[in-house]
Amino acid sequence: MIIKVLFFARLKEQLGESSINIELVEGSDTNTLKETLLARGEQWLALNDEAILTAVNQNHLSQVVTLNNGDEVAFFPPVTGG
Repeated sequence: MIIKVLFFARLKEQLGESSINIELVEGSDTNTLKETLLARGEQWLALNDEAILTAVNQNHLSQVVTLNNGDEVAFFPPVTGG
């Protein structure tokens, strides 16, 4: 299955990518996706920051979810404003 992955703010700058498509095996979840990305090399360790937030199909997550073909996963740092 193919997942579209988006990166925002400092992640986009650190990774040099705003989005990628990645192939995962059926039944993969958000943890599997993150582990697959972390295995790509040192610059991807930015995703290992516990403050990084995750959304699937524009829904913020607080737990691991199973992914489906065509899902869109976004990783982004917390946003503050004032």
